[in-house]
Amino acid sequence: MAKVDRRILKSQEAIKKAVLELMAEKDFDNITIRDISDRANLNRGTIYLHYTDKFDLLAKIIEEHISNLRELCQSASEMTFKEGNYVWFEYFANNHIFFSTMLNTKSAAYFRSRFLDLVVEEYKVEVDVTKGKNQELSEDVILQFFGAAVVGAVEWWFRNDMPLPPRVMAEQTGVLLDRNL
Repeated sequence: MAKVDRRILKSQEAIKKAVLELMAEKDFDNITIRDISDRANLNRGTIYLHYTDKFDLLAKIIEEHISNLRELCQSASEMTFKEGNYVWFEYFANNHIFFSTMLNTKSAAYFRSRFLDLVVEEYKVEVDVTKGKNQELSEDVILQFFGAAVVGAVEWWFRNDMPLPPRVMAEQTGVLLDRNL
């Protein structure tokens, strides 16, 4: 695998940070490439070297985090919900600007939808409607219910400036999932 030039990585990080900061200040539709380039202290051409437009930029940022969360799920596949949730909540805390922006702004509906899809996909292997307490319930209803609960808990956490440490959030949501899935 080819090594990426550190200057390119530095420019891309500045661009991503700039767009997220701007999204915290104003609606995404009102953000221009000029705004992003000014905030990142780069010229517009540099942005266009890496991204087609601001929508491509946002989509790539979202997909990067969804991909990272998917990898965390794969590495946590043998863990309990509590242990696996801890890995996620640590990631959320370490990427606070991204998640608080994506979950607290009007222009973040696409991310919320992608995040919900990921949670549903990851919990699908845990749902068994052939026996136990979920017997004869609809798998789709169960997955949507718990997916919305997890996404809602994460939204609440960011909306309230992370009032509980990641470990506590992971433990409490993990206990609820363990109890009910």
